[in-house]
Amino acid sequence: MDKITRRQFNERLSKGIAGTALLSSAPLACAMAGPKKREGSLGIALVGLGSYSTYQLAPALQQTKYCHLAGIVTGTRAKEKIWAERYGMPGRNIYNYENFDAIADNNEIDIVYVVLPNSMHAEFSIRAAQAGKHVICEKPMAISVAECEAIIEACRKAGVKLGIGYRLHSEPYTQEVKRFVKEGTFGKTLYVNAEAAYRSAGNPDQWRLNRALSGGGALMNMGVYSIQSAIYATGENPVKVTAQEFSTRPDYFKDTDETITAQFQFPGGATGTVFTSHNTHANSLYASCSGGWFSLKPANTYGPLAGESANGPIQFPHESQQKLQMDDFARHVLYGSVNKAPGEMGKRDMIIIEAIYRSIAEGNRPIPLELGKMGLS
Repeated sequence: MDKITRRQFNERLSKGIAGTALLSSAPLACAMAGPKKREGSLGIALVGLGSYSTYQLAPALQQTKYCHLAGIVTGTRAKEKIWAERYGMPGRNIYNYENFDAIADNNEIDIVYVVLPNSMHAEFSIRAAQAGKHVICEKPMAISVAECEAIIEACRKAGVKLGIGYRLHSEPYTQEVKRFVKEGTFGKTLYVNAEAAYRSAGNPDQWRLNRALSGGGALMNMGVYSIQSAIYATGENPVKVTAQEFSTRPDYFKDTDETITAQFQFPGGATGTVFTSHNTHANSLYASCSGGWFSLKPANTYGPLAGESANGPIQFPHESQQKLQMDDFARHVLYGSVNKAPGEMGKRDMIIIEAIYRSIAEGNRPIPLELGKMGLS
């Protein structure tokens, strides 16, 4: 697969085409005297200042307890000035893609959060590890299983922690679903249906529609959520997958998949269907069990989420998922608590994604999976 250069990426950014599927309308954080620091708090540098960093991660880092915004990495000079003014960011903590490796000498930065287009995840996660920094890599982990393995090995060799940006594992609705399954609240899961989709109607040149940058379409973007939902709603990894692809707007989705459905078989006997698309809206999880049922709708937005079950409503106060996620990872680094989204989880999901694409390419035939308990948390 062709890789886009950092120069080409910066040129695309300057044209305003590095959007994100779940762009929030939340206001920008207020200007500060300097990066927020707390006793025992780890400094995070955001690599890539697109909408997710701007509207979700940076504001969340004003609320976190165990970590704080300490640095930025961007290829856009105008953003350097904006972020420096907004967050009181000192020049010594501002990097670009060329001088990024110098971050190794910055003791104010403990964690690097890679928030770049998918094709750049491996390069900057590996460079961050080699610089001696702990790594959070935004989902999907990479654009191939081989790249996932390279990231894991680089972090292992450098002795740093690795987490994937799976925010939902830190929020209470998802944790409640996982508890249902672990404790058998409604018996054994027999069937699960997971949907994650939105309709893309914006600039056809956006990076998510460019395979060289994204590695794929809806499956690589929203499909990760539906795959994850099916897994934690059963508590198992699938042992077989069959998939189909549909395209109704080939003039718009010229380079990436538009809509994909897949059917899973699980080792305990459960079956599941997942749906993902860049051409319609869908956002739900439903599980039918031997002694009841549970559902989330919405299931994977930035929240607030909502749920129902055979026992009644599922209700929790809303908090920033990104705040919870980054604090969880910081606690893992500081105190050795459970890593809720380790690199093995990101690798597992890429194995499943590659199997789905393979099933489609080979005439929708079933593809066996040998995952064991990989990535289950």
